[in-house]
Amino acid sequence: MDNKQATLELGQKPVGKLLMQYALPAIVAMTASSLYNIIDRSVIGQVVGPEAIAGLGITFPFMNLSAAFGAAVGVGASTCISVKLGQRDYKTAGDLLGNTVTLNLVIGFLFMVVCLIFLDPILRFFGASDVTLPYAREFMVVILLGNMITHMYFGMNAVLRAAGKPRHAMYATLFTVACNIVLVILFVWWFHWGIRGAALSTITSQTLALCWQLWLFSNKKELLHLKRGIYRLRADLVRNIIAIGISPFLMNVTSCIIVIFMNNQFVRYGGDMAVGAYSIANSVVMVFFMFVMGMNQGMQPIVGYNYGAERYDRMLRCLWLTIAAATVILLIGWTLSMLFPREIARLFTSDAHLLDLASRGIQLDMLVFFVVGSQAVITNFFQCIGKVKISIFLSLSRQLFMLLPLAYILPHFFQLDGVWFSMPASDFASFSMTIPILLWYLRKLKTSTTIQLNNNIHE
Repeated sequence: MDNKQATLELGQKPVGKLLMQYALPAIVAMTASSLYNIIDRSVIGQVVGPEAIAGLGITFPFMNLSAAFGAAVGVGASTCISVKLGQRDYKTAGDLLGNTVTLNLVIGFLFMVVCLIFLDPILRFFGASDVTLPYAREFMVVILLGNMITHMYFGMNAVLRAAGKPRHAMYATLFTVACNIVLVILFVWWFHWGIRGAALSTITSQTLALCWQLWLFSNKKELLHLKRGIYRLRADLVRNIIAIGISPFLMNVTSCIIVIFMNNQFVRYGGDMAVGAYSIANSVVMVFFMFVMGMNQGMQPIVGYNYGAERYDRMLRCLWLTIAAATVILLIGWTLSMLFPREIARLFTSDAHLLDLASRGIQLDMLVFFVVGSQAVITNFFQCIGKVKISIFLSLSRQLFMLLPLAYILPHFFQLDGVWFSMPASDFASFSMTIPILLWYLRKLKTSTTIQLNNNIHE
């Protein structure tokens, strides 16, 4: 199937089939990435030692920050491309592809230079000690030197999904994960290159996947392909990309801030073991939430295309289907967590004290988990149709406006439980605010389309 036919299907094929076609590859890819992270940490812990694992943990906020800049370009560009394909403005879609390449290279280079210059102070700010700093620095130097490749790889994968090639995006991710696993075992276990070997395996696998992505986009028979004249940055396109990409950018930056703050609160009110329980609870949440993230990635090109084509019936059908699927998935996660928290926690630890903290933490963290999916989907929906201000507000509402204050205030009254309670409380408050905003927008959309239809009839 050529690129043009694949994009036209976004406006013709049954929405349910399209959503599965686009969402399943994203879900598979995310599951594979999670598997890699588990294997990666296991190899580093077994071969290099616990200090290396601690050093790797220090880099997580750093990686979130890097991902924030990558998402600003990748998500923003892919959304703009989806809309332009829906409008059948293929020239602008091609220019957006070229601007995506240039922006990734420029932002990736600037991020690398600034972070390498101030690497040690940044790592200290994230919590590195004299013991963990050498490991964190050794890992991040390699990661930062390959930062332009990382940004390009994730950016091209987002464009592949927007261009109607979700399976190719999945193949790129699966290849990267498989290559990563092989190389981390080879570099860390066989060659004894330490934590630097883990970083090298990541950059090497992404480089190989990027070469394949660029080969796909170099095919002149494709509707979207790399060619001369599309790489010069256009102010209007860059503004649109950044305007839409600012929402996921702020989400990643906020996540970075929240992780640092929550870790400090758990240490203050419960000690190191409470931080371990928070890590376990977060891992359980992400096991189920990755399915919602996959559904969101699947809906993005469908909603963006049909919004651009003014096929609002198909756009809304995709929204409701995604909300229903996300709610069912998280309802399953909520049920399992409420019934079997100790059995789930036992998968991560056998320590009795940590087991007690983690099992209670899982139940409290996921107390209203079943409402989180709809809030995430609705936020993504506004991002897909370019409603930037609404998307940004909803993106920040849970973590920055609600979770942060609650996590500070509630522990004064409930101690450690107050830190746990802040998460479901912010989830429910954010959900309660998101639904009315969606209903307001749907009424506004219905009014505008009715007026437009009446005008067309009179003409």
